[in-house]
Amino acid sequence: MRGLARFWIFYLLCLPMLLLFACSDQPDIATDASAEVQAARVSVMTVRPQVVTVYDELPGRVSAFRTAEIRAQVSGIIQKKLFEEGAFIDADTALFQIDPAPLAADADAAAAVLARAEAELLNAKVKFERAELLLAQKITSDEAFNNATAALAQAKANVEEAKANLARRKLELANATIRSPISGTIGQSFMTEGGLASSSTSSPLAVVQQIDQVYVDVRQSSMSLESLRETASGAGRGDTEELPVRIKTITGKPYGHAGRVLFSDISVDSATGSLGIRILVPNPEEQLLPGMFIRAMVPREVYAAALLVPQEAVTRDPAGRPELTIVGADKTGMKRSIELGPLVDRKYLVKSGLAAGETIVVLGQERVESGQPLETSPAQLSSQEQS
Repeated sequence: MRGLARFWIFYLLCLPMLLLFACSDQPDIATDASAEVQAARVSVMTVRPQVVTVYDELPGRVSAFRTAEIRAQVSGIIQKKLFEEGAFIDADTALFQIDPAPLAADADAAAAVLARAEAELLNAKVKFERAELLLAQKITSDEAFNNATAALAQAKANVEEAKANLARRKLELANATIRSPISGTIGQSFMTEGGLASSSTSSPLAVVQQIDQVYVDVRQSSMSLESLRETASGAGRGDTEELPVRIKTITGKPYGHAGRVLFSDISVDSATGSLGIRILVPNPEEQLLPGMFIRAMVPREVYAAALLVPQEAVTRDPAGRPELTIVGADKTGMKRSIELGPLVDRKYLVKSGLAAGETIVVLGQERVESGQPLETSPAQLSSQEQS
């Protein structure tokens, strides 16, 4: 019995030591397993240089390409309104008809005055020829001949005056039919039949506007204009007025036609430091209407070889500085600080810290440690991000 008791006592004393040796072997196994570092799966893209234009989004107001205020050139009662409000009309289309009877009577009176003046001219010619003949025969005096000469000149002047007066009266009669000087869309009529049209009033009878192309007037910072000239020159685009201007409609949607800058003011507003810019925009569907407020994407900078990266590729270090994960030639990842420029179509323009042809991690940066091997696959970018 004593021998059996000694055996169990020996067994109980050795059991903890056996367990301790068994546990001491486990860390070696874990260390061997951790030695094999698993590659991080990430989505990557290779950065290529491209020409990029940076825009200022500016509020602007639309105005018609041409505007004609229809006014009466003669006074009289309006007999007819010859157009439909809101319709497109061609140049020289009749719009209003003023009562022509008084003007026709004035024209007839002017014609009668001309006929009388022509008769007096004929009489003056006869008297001049007689005086000239008598003077040659020395029957009349020099004074009588001079009087006949003056009378002939006066009669000729009276005829010219009567012709001019008749031409004016005929023009007034023609102006009794009020016509449009331009093609375009006519708006509201401010005068109806029976109204008195006056050539001296300041109010127009109607307004015609040509809006198949329109002007958009905006104001841009003078510093932006200077930056545009510098970067455009560096990109080989010396004429900044040839750069397209993108337009957004009143609802914020992209407009289907690009505009172009016509000119900039020659002086800067001392209060705001901005200058006016006029943009010509095609408007074949007449979607843009005069007086409408829209937004114009006016070029601010042009880069000949810009490097753009998706927003999701940019991360921040603990200090808040932007950085990218660069894929090395050995398929390992490395964090690198960069300097960001403006945001262009949901992509950051990288000013420094990145070279053309380098590959960056777009998705999966949080799984990458410096020097860690990577399992890469091409990033799936939207069509807008790929452009």
